[in-house]
Formats: sequence, structure tokens, C-alpha cells
Amino acid sequence: MNKSSFFIIGQHAVIEALRNPQRKVLKVFLTEESKKNIHRKSPNKNLLVDVKVYFKTKKELDKYSTKENLLHQGYVAEIEHLEKPTLKNFIKEKNNVTLACLDGVTDPRNIGSLIRSALAFGIDGIIVKERTFPRESKLMFKAASGAIEYINIFTVSNINSTLKNLKDKNFWIYGFDGKGKKNFTDLDWKGNNVLLFGSEGSGMHKHTSKYADFLVKIDIDKNIESLNISNSAAIVFHHISYLKKKS
Repeated sequence: MNKSSFFIIGQHAVIEALRNPQRKVLKVFLTEESKKNIHRKSPNKNLLVDVKVYFKTKKELDKYSTKENLLHQGYVAEIEHLEKPTLKNFIKEKNNVTLACLDGVTDPRNIGSLIRSALAFGIDGIIVKERTFPRESKLMFKAASGAIEYINIFTVSNINSTLKNLKDKNFWIYGFDGKGKKNFTDLDWKGNNVLLFGSEGSGMHKHTSKYADFLVKIDIDKNIESLNISNSAAIVFHHISYLKKKS
């Protein structure tokens, strides 16, 4: 496990990190009001009992968020990385698994929003490229609004080889592309599936798209060229969640 530490900011990000028994929180920097709010939100458990707490003014906390131009809301924490889950072990003897895979998606805000939607709609995990995943981004943690504490994020060295291995493990790979011939809502989404999303600008890498069994699209108004990646993912996640609850 990587013991290096980093800072996160924002009410939901910090509170959910404190709630996660797997997350090591080294220090929290709070205003008096944010401390009271933590106790109000968790009246039956003192989330600060084993944590070093430092009280600061809002102005003093600004130094942790000025660079990213974010609102800290009176909450800053220094945390360690979670132990990385292993994709190979996770999918073993599991059925009806739905994974999202991000190919070239690097914007921290989009990734954070996508993580939040994935947790909200029951996606089993997210596959990202280790070298480009902004794992210490304050912006990503804030956009995820605490969801990053509760979803499996599988960091891999190579997206293409990972997709190939998943295909060998009876996963269907669906690449989302505006040029796809079939609307994604026309599928039943049963079995083990990977939802492959490319970057908002250039889409999936050409070589990566070759690993997709099918290219599917979200049917949108012809006057709109595309949707933001996190919005697209949320639409897909919600629809698949709806189908699973119906079956």
C-alpha cells in the first residue's frame, strides 16, 4: 500500500473520508462551524475521535484551495491512499458485472462527476489508466462528493490489454461513440459488460476502439454534436440501473 499522503477539501469529500474505515485520515483542518456540522451529521459516532484536528479560520484554509480556485467550505483533510483493489480478483466468480472504462478521460472534474454517478446508479467499478488518473486531485475528490470512498477504482497500466483480458473472461465491450449504429437503449444489458468511454474531445483511441465488440450511441438532438462525458455516463448508468431493477 502506498503510504504517501495528500490533501482533499470540501464538506462531502472530507466527511465521507472520515466515515470510511478503510481510509486513513491523518489530519483535519476545520472551522468551528464545520466541526459542529460534522457532529450534527453523525450524532451517534464521533468521526474525529482518532484524528488530529486543527482549528482554522476560513481565510487560513484558503491556502489549500486557492490554486485550484475551489471552495473548501471549511473542510480540509490530509489522507492516505486506499489500498488498490485488483480487477482480476474482483471479477472472479461474479455474474452480471457492469464496469465503466475511461480511455483518455483525464479532466478531474469530469472524472469526479462520473464517479459520483457510477456510485449512485450501482456501477460495479471504474477502470482507469494508472499513469493519467489524477488520483490526488482536490477537484476530483470534491466533484465526486464523497463517492470515491465507496466505489472500486481499478488502475491499470494498459487499457487495451485489460479489455482483451476481460473479453477472454466473457465480458462484452461496448464503446460509446456518436457514430455508433445502434442506440444503447435498444440493448438489454444482461451479463457482464464494460462501458467504454473516450475523451470528450477526441473520443476513444483508434486502437482501443478495436477492442469494442459493439459501438453504440446515445440518441440526442441532431443540433447538438455531443454531451459532456460525465453527463453521457450518467444517462447510461441510470438506464442500465433501471433495467436491472426491473428484471
